[in-house]
This record gives sequence, structure tokens and C-alpha cells, in this order.
Amino acid sequence: MAAGGGDPAASPMKTPSWAVRIRGADGEIAGAGILLTPDQVLTCAHVVDRAADRLTAEFVGAADHSVPAVRARVDGTAYVPETRDADGDPSGDVALLRLERPRPAGETVRLHRLSAPGREVRMYGFPYAHNGGIWFRSTVVGGCGRDGQVQLSPVNPGELASPGCSGAGVADSRTGEVIGMVLSGQLDQHGNRFSFMSPAETIARHLPRLKPRIVGPTAVDERLLPTADGASQDLLDEPFAQRLAAWLRDDGSQVKISVVERGDVARAATLRRAITLADRELRTAVSIDRASLDPPGTVPSAGGHDLAVDASGLTAAEIAERIADRIGLWQHPEHPPLDRIRASKTSLNLVVVGVDEAADPPDLLDLLDVLRAGGSRLLLVFRTAGDYHRRARERLLARPARERRARLVERLRDITGPLAEDLHERLAAVVPSGVRPLDSELVAAHAALAALLRADEDDRERDDDRDGDRHHDRDRDGDGDRGRDRDQDWRYDRDQDWHHGRDRDRDRDPRHDRDGDLHQDRRQVRGRDQDRRQVHGRDQDRRQAHDRDQDRCQARGPVQDRQHDRDRDRGHDPVEDRKPARAPGHTPDLDRYELLADRVAGRLRAGVAELDRLRDRRDELAGRLRGYHVLHQHSLEGEEDPAVDDLYLRAHALLRTRPCDVRAAEAAVDAYTRRVEEHGGGDTR
Repeated sequence: MAAGGGDPAASPMKTPSWAVRIRGADGEIAGAGILLTPDQVLTCAHVVDRAADRLTAEFVGAADHSVPAVRARVDGTAYVPETRDADGDPSGDVALLRLERPRPAGETVRLHRLSAPGREVRMYGFPYAHNGGIWFRSTVVGGCGRDGQVQLSPVNPGELASPGCSGAGVADSRTGEVIGMVLSGQLDQHGNRFSFMSPAETIARHLPRLKPRIVGPTAVDERLLPTADGASQDLLDEPFAQRLAAWLRDDGSQVKISVVERGDVARAATLRRAITLADRELRTAVSIDRASLDPPGTVPSAGGHDLAVDASGLTAAEIAERIADRIGLWQHPEHPPLDRIRASKTSLNLVVVGVDEAADPPDLLDLLDVLRAGGSRLLLVFRTAGDYHRRARERLLARPARERRARLVERLRDITGPLAEDLHERLAAVVPSGVRPLDSELVAAHAALAALLRADEDDRERDDDRDGDRHHDRDRDGDGDRGRDRDQDWRYDRDQDWHHGRDRDRDRDPRHDRDGDLHQDRRQVRGRDQDRRQVHGRDQDRRQAHDRDQDRCQARGPVQDRQHDRDRDRGHDPVEDRKPARAPGHTPDLDRYELLADRVAGRLRAGVAELDRLRDRRDELAGRLRGYHVLHQHSLEGEEDPAVDDLYLRAHALLRTRPCDVRAAEAAVDAYTRRVEEHGGGDTR
């Protein structure tokens, strides 16, 4: 049984009891609906408009296999027509019908709050030629628009939601829960096919009276809701709000780490505001109107996050269970939630506030790393720029960035090495007639590889210099506590705070209390590194490259207060940043280089394939020439034909030349074979 007493929505073996077919006054099918209570049907507002004043609800999944028809009307003011803003973005299009006669409670279904990105869903609608109803399958693409609607992509082109499907319930195939309602289907001018649904949370916002019929955990923890303090609601940290809104609109960054200290009322209020406006259910018309008066770029899209959790005092297992509930991983409850999340291969947009105040921050970082590796986007808020903040930056930002850059380096090495050699081998064999020149692409790939390796070398040398200077300062001070204070200076260096956070952990361990020896060893290692670079080249430099901070790619504005806020977002202390620090090294644009690698690799492979085709054609022409030559020799019976022999020698010479001009050779072979055929040699083609 589905939540609320109806049939399981995901069962394709029978017509769902909650599926309603709606006809208008003319008897034509106007759309579909969902039976939520014995006397209430949810549908689209445009279905009501199409049906005019007279509505009939037909229950095609009735238990007695009949199709009862019941008159219906709009339930009071529960009618929200579709409206569009200045950008043409739609909103609303929901309505609630009241039946003249109630249906059995067992035929009803409740809506379920569920985040299901990438999941398969199905809907039961009534398109033309299928008056009895039919299942349509789709995949959840993601949220779109300011209203929090969700885009669906049909599993097959023929399963696009068509007229007669509007108002149909959308059921999650895995859990069987009805999670939303079909709004429309669309075939654009490019041939792309999409459907759109209004999820349960958006429906609850437009029709608050339906909240008792909506189950499942909400997307925002109660502790993250806006406070009743009117003064704090008026506070807005504009630069922070802009960065939060950008991430919630998917600015391309997977992980964002910020610091909101206890007592920072303005930033705390700004964070709550962003979380509220990004939630489909909490984003009321009042909050949208209020946000419209705020500075541009500070209002996130509805549905910008799937779940926002306050981690303070919670264990990682409790947070994992919260995530599993939100994405519908109820199967196999005997398995730990982390195992279920890992096995589901489901991603979500997750906000976690107070990561460093969780009951077990190290275990929580393990969970977050699993989510990151699975493709989830993470907005993580710490209360202090302390040890766990540095660990998170290293594990969730710096290390993945290093691994990404290492993969890119290997890929560029493959492009500039084996793939380029394949191309040159073919170019030595045949003239590239009709093949696009690829010299500029190879030059760009070499330049990108050199930039990445140069950045690795700069990072390594800068890190070694910092390590040496830091140990020198500590030896000079002769005080362990003061040495740790100097570590704080390095911890807040703009480009290496996460790296020196790691070193600081090591300094706290008595097993590593060998500052003088470490300093001397590092100088010796630097000397050995220089020798190895002369012998092994840049490969060794890359493998020995130290950590570097990828978060420096975030924009830096000229306004001082905006820079102050951005620095706090990254865990920097603006006061400490006034102290002298080394200038950051060059930061390669990995996104641009990855696109370059894709383009160059594709063109190289296409070029190699075309050159292979030319080389195969050359071999085919050589075989044809040999066959005709043998045939011609037999036809002459010892006589000579200098003119034909000259044609043969020319074709033979062209085929033997490297690189071979295949087009010229083909013309020469054709001329020879035609001459042989004219002399009665026949056609061996």
C-alpha cells in the first residue's frame, strides 16, 4: 500500500486506484487528476479551464472494475492559474476539485516529499487513443525555473507526456510514492522532448491546505528556519548572499566551504534567508516579494538544495539516515545508511551547517567525501576556521583538485604522446588530403601540459620554501606555543591555508617534534629534487608535487568589505592576511584545459581515422595496380607497349612515394587500368 492507503503507485500491473480521468462539458478528456482524499482531486488549473464549468471525474482504477463518474467543482479558492514573469518563467497551474460524492478512502494516495535526481519515475495519463490510461516513463533531470518545477526526460521519445496527461500523478519507480503532478510536455524546435512536473513541496506552497496530505521529511531542518527576531531578518550580508545564491543556482562549483561564526548575526541571517528561498515549500509569495527588493544576484532559485541539515550535536550516522530518508532509500533498513547511500549512486544538493559542531566530525567528513565522490554538490558551513575546517578543505577541495589535475596531465600526455605519434605515423605514410590541419591543436595541448607542470613545480617550490621558513622561525623563537602561533600565520596564507593546517596537525604530534632535523632534511630533499628533475624531467616533478589550494579560483572583488567577507568564506582571517605572504602562483584554468583536451583528442582521433582510410585506399590501389599489371603482361604475349608501361610506372611511383598522395595515385591507377581495358585486357575490378 502506498502512503495514505492507495495502491502502490509504482506497480505497473494494474491501474492505480488514485488515477482520475477528467472530462469537460463536451465529453472530451481534459486531463488527469490524483485522488488525495475521498472527496478531493488534485489537477492542473489549465485542465479546469479546458473543462469549462462542468467537470466530471472518472475513476478508471475502481476496485469493482467499473468506471464510476462523479461531478466535481473547484474547491473554493483552491485554484492557482499559471502565471509567467517578465522572463516567461511559469508558476502555479494547480487546482483542487471537490467531488459531489466521496470515494472509498482506500483509493486515495498521499503526496510524498522526495528528492529523486536522476531517478526513473512514471506517470499514468490519458493521451489520445489511450482513453483507458497508459503508463509513461521518464527520468528526473533536475529543477528548473523560479517556481521549483522539475524537468523530466522521457525514457523513449514516444513516452513524452501529451495532452490528456496534465494533472497525472508522478510516481517514483523505486519507492512507489507519488512525488508530484505532471504539468505539461514539450517538443522544442530542436527536437528535444521534455515534460515538467510540480513536486509535492511546490504544490504545498501553492495550496497550503494540502499539507496534511503530504508526508515525508521536509528539506530544511527546523533549527535552520528564520528566527522570529524581526531585526535579524532585516540584516543582509550582500557579498555572502551573492555567493550563496550563485552556488544554489549551480555556478559550476561542486563544493563550497564557508565560515559563519557564532554571534555573527548578519551572516547567520543571510544563510537562513538563502536556505529558505532555495526551498520549494518555504519560498512563499511573501518571501519572493521581499527578496525582489534586495540587491540583484542575492535571490537563489527554488529547489537550489535538496536538503539542509544542522549538524550540531548529530552523529554522522544520524545525518546519513536523514539523507537516506530524503532520497527514498528505505529498502534494506538493516544496512547502514552510508552503505545504502553509496550503493544507490544517487546525488543531491546538500547544505550542512555546523560541520565542526557535529558529534563526530571525522566520521561526518567521511560521509561527505562519499557524497562528493558520488557527484553530490555540497555547501558546508563551519563555525570556526579551525582544524576540521582545514581538513575539509584538504579532503574535499584540494585533494580532488590535485587528482583532477593529475588526470588531466595524464590525458594531455596521452594526447601529446601516443596519440600525436599515431597521427605523425599516418602523416608520414599518406598526404592528408581533406584532413584538417592539427598543428595548432597539438601546440595548444603542449602549452596546456607545460602550464600544468609549471604550476606543479611552482607549488612544490613555494611549499618547500614555506616549510623551511616556518621551521626557521620556530627554531628562532624557541617556544613551542609561539611556534604554533606562527603556524597560524601560515595557516591563513591566501593560497595554502589547508596545506599548513595539515602541517600543524603533524607539529602537535610528539612523534614529529624534530624541527631542526626536518628543516635540514627538507633542504637535502630540495637538492635531490633538482637532480632528479635533470634526470627524469617533468614526470618526477608532477609525482612529487605538493598540495595546492583550488579555492583561489573564486572571484576577488575590489571592494574592501566584499574582500573581507570572501576571505572569511574561505577560512582566512583578514587581520592575519595583512601580514606579508608570498604571492600565489599561476592557477591553471582546469575547466578550459579539460575542454581543450576533449576538443584536441576528438580531432586527433578523427584525423587518424581519416588518414587510416586514405592509407587503406592506398593499399587497395596498390593491389589493383598489381592485378591489372599481371593481366596486361599476359595479354601482350611478349610484346611491349611503352605508353602503357609509362602509365604503370607513374602509378607505381606515386604509390611508393612517402607520404603518398592518394588522390594523385588514384588518378594514375585509373588512367592505367582504363588503358589496359582499352587494349582488351578486361576489367578485374
